[in-house]
Amino acid sequence: MKSFPMFIRTTGRRVVIVGGGEQAAQKMRLILKTDAKIDIAAMSLDPELLGVVKDGRARWHQGDITAACFEGAAMGFIATGCPGLDASLQAIAQAAGCPVNVVDQPDLCDLTTPSIVDRDPVVVAIGSEGTAPVLARQIKTSVEELLPPTLGGLAAAAGRLRAAVAQQVARSQRRAFWRWVFADAPRAAWVRGQERDAIEKIKRAIAAGGAPDVSGKGMICLIGAGPGARDLLTLRAVARLQEADVIFYDRLVDPDVLELARRDAERVYVGKVVGASAWPQDRINALIVAEALKGKRVVRLKSGDPGIFGRAGEEIAAAEARGIDVEIVPGITAACAAAASAGRSLTERGQTNALVLATGTGAEGGALPDSVRLSGPGTSTVFYMATRQAETIKTALLDRGLPPSSTFTLAVDVSKPTERILSGRIDGLDTVIAEQGVIGCAVILVSWPLGAAASEDVMLPEHRVSAQMAIA
Repeated sequence: MKSFPMFIRTTGRRVVIVGGGEQAAQKMRLILKTDAKIDIAAMSLDPELLGVVKDGRARWHQGDITAACFEGAAMGFIATGCPGLDASLQAIAQAAGCPVNVVDQPDLCDLTTPSIVDRDPVVVAIGSEGTAPVLARQIKTSVEELLPPTLGGLAAAAGRLRAAVAQQVARSQRRAFWRWVFADAPRAAWVRGQERDAIEKIKRAIAAGGAPDVSGKGMICLIGAGPGARDLLTLRAVARLQEADVIFYDRLVDPDVLELARRDAERVYVGKVVGASAWPQDRINALIVAEALKGKRVVRLKSGDPGIFGRAGEEIAAAEARGIDVEIVPGITAACAAAASAGRSLTERGQTNALVLATGTGAEGGALPDSVRLSGPGTSTVFYMATRQAETIKTALLDRGLPPSSTFTLAVDVSKPTERILSGRIDGLDTVIAEQGVIGCAVILVSWPLGAAASEDVMLPEHRVSAQMAIA
């Protein structure tokens, strides 16, 4: 290493920023994250810097810049925008014994500013010694995905409780206690937004003299993998995949998504194909519960969102019946992803004020659902798992009064390399599906604008209301 990474205390210390423009403002934004006293030296300031001065967060020095400006400062940033002037100011700061960062002149820098992942008081700094700042920012993005945004709050809470732990938890038990806090139930509750529950768990454990015995207690996390592309997963979904001991995934989950999981996590395919029953739901329920009862962190990875035609309710019920904690991590559902790929909105003011999500596939052995019963003027309907029922859906929509000239959008393999977006008249829906050979992963979007009924005679009474929200 040519530079040693370290953290510099800023409490009660000055930081000097020389310059009054955008480059100086960029450095100021970094230092505003700290509690340092900020001195800005420049003849004039841009509105952002001036606003910070007016708010009392910084002092403005408008006179000559001498060594006295830098004396006793923790660090300085030189950012006037003039290379020659910056070099002269660096020499003045050096004479005063103040380490400085000179913008865009690495040879003059005593300090370099890293890419920062801020989970105060947890801070991750990433540097490349000035050689590859773009790479440093890419690494920052990866780390951002791994650390929940609220993690710093848990660290701060732990800091406030550290004295109590020292008093009530035996020294030999403290490491195990803190491992439990940051890797088990308290952390899981905290990142779910249940801060009060997390703190209560920690306080009970302190009162009991140590972490509870969790050797036989696992948990299940139902994760929405989104439509396919792995960069559409939520940060929380990525974090849970990194923590999982075993992952049960279905056939629509893209292999790239699984690459985000721990390398030593067990992966179990439980895909179901329409018309096949190699993995019936009861068997999946039993498997994920059995693994959780072994004390494992179980992830059930589903395409789209777990709560939309994902049979999440059955898996939740099976887990709760055995006293297993369940977390649900939502994902981007196919309707939203398809509309985005097609460059359209699912609702339009004054045209479509209700969104219906319907399925064309019923329960095993049951009758087909009445997928269009909520469709009508003012609605957008998205049909999941419905390509096999395209002719039935088309006929039902036309019977309800949808004009034959209305258009549909057919989204196939949304966000995947094989994505296709097709469209046409609704009266040719089944023909397009047959001619294009569309099977499997596809959704059908149909918008029925207000006032677009073929005739008043066919408009059903329930569609004469001004607005509704329905999920089939």
